[in-house]
Amino acid sequence: MKFFVREAVAKDAEDITGLSKQLGYSLSADDTLQNLTTIRENKNEMVLVATNEEKVVGWIHAFLATRVESGSFCEIGGLVTDAQYRRMGIGKLLIEHIKSWCMTREISVVRVRCNTKRTEAHKFYSGLGFNENKQQKVFEMALRAGHS
Repeated sequence: MKFFVREAVAKDAEDITGLSKQLGYSLSADDTLQNLTTIRENKNEMVLVATNEEKVVGWIHAFLATRVESGSFCEIGGLVTDAQYRRMGIGKLLIEHIKSWCMTREISVVRVRCNTKRTEAHKFYSGLGFNENKQQKVFEMALRAGHS
């Protein structure tokens, strides 16, 4: 099987939504399209899709960030491969493209956060040379419009 990687476009929103649902995310295709449009307008973010015979079989989102205390890096915001196509090298291929994107921007560190329950993903990232450097909890606060 031959896989190709290209930048995601608006018509990919529905396929990206379907793949995201495989991991339990429930955004609608319209919301995905809105997010994809916003990301595509930002030169410091990238969404790529992997295709097989025009079928989207995986996607990756990455963004550049700078922290006061640790400098600049690239973070993988999401990576999904269709369940029927896992273990065929698609995730690795997508990450290789992100690494190249980083190198053209002189970014030398790629990070990824991974839910503690996704143990297969932990093995995947470790197998690609990612090193676990910390565990953390993520806290979130929902804000209501007009209130601070």
